[in-house]
Amino acid sequence: MTSSREIKIFSNARELAEAFAQELYETVKNTSQRFDIALSGGSTPKLLFEVLARSYASKMPWERVHFWWGDERCVPPTSEESNYGMTQKHLLSKVNLAENQVHRVKGELNPEEATRDYIDEIKSNLKERDGWPVFDLIILGMGDDGHTASIFPHEMNLLKSNQVCEVATHPVSGQKRVSLTGKTINNADRIYFLISGKAKASRMAEIINNTEEANKLPTTHIQVAQGSVTFFLDQDAASEIENN
Repeated sequence: MTSSREIKIFSNARELAEAFAQELYETVKNTSQRFDIALSGGSTPKLLFEVLARSYASKMPWERVHFWWGDERCVPPTSEESNYGMTQKHLLSKVNLAENQVHRVKGELNPEEATRDYIDEIKSNLKERDGWPVFDLIILGMGDDGHTASIFPHEMNLLKSNQVCEVATHPVSGQKRVSLTGKTINNADRIYFLISGKAKASRMAEIINNTEEANKLPTTHIQVAQGSVTFFLDQDAASEIENN
């Protein structure tokens, strides 16, 4: 990983979400410019969205924030599997946003068309650095298998893809997804991983301790060139780090 990696450990997922929300608020408050953030799905981001909606709906300068997604399942936005749908329910519908501040993946299209559409939206809106789009912040999770966004261990080639986004395939269900690729992710100014739960502990220990097995995990290869990577972990997710 990068020398700029930081690890923050909290007693539980709720405390993690509260701390993350506070850090996000301070970051956005202290910038006078537009802030482009790519979100993640999952249970820990859901907690974060609930905290933001409850405690920051009126004080966050939402007019500066533009929302994107690191990956999305190829399902309609009304589907219970939709990352956008979950965010809409728990955060977006509860804060004051203009329609043009939300840039969702159109999962109802066929996967290739949805990918092309999302690439066009990104290229039309984001600033660039070294020929790649720049997100101010990308929030990522990690699966039990070490995948992040929808870059799974059987598709490590997506880490080196020369496309901004690619169609990814879930290794078990075969479900198609649209995912930011490794080069896009690694060009962000900041990457925050939100990881909680005992099921993530062994993978997290491999990654933090840079074991040989860690090289097979997509999360290991998120190494930003000009920004920073911060791991927000709960105690369960961090529980095996010192033992490896």
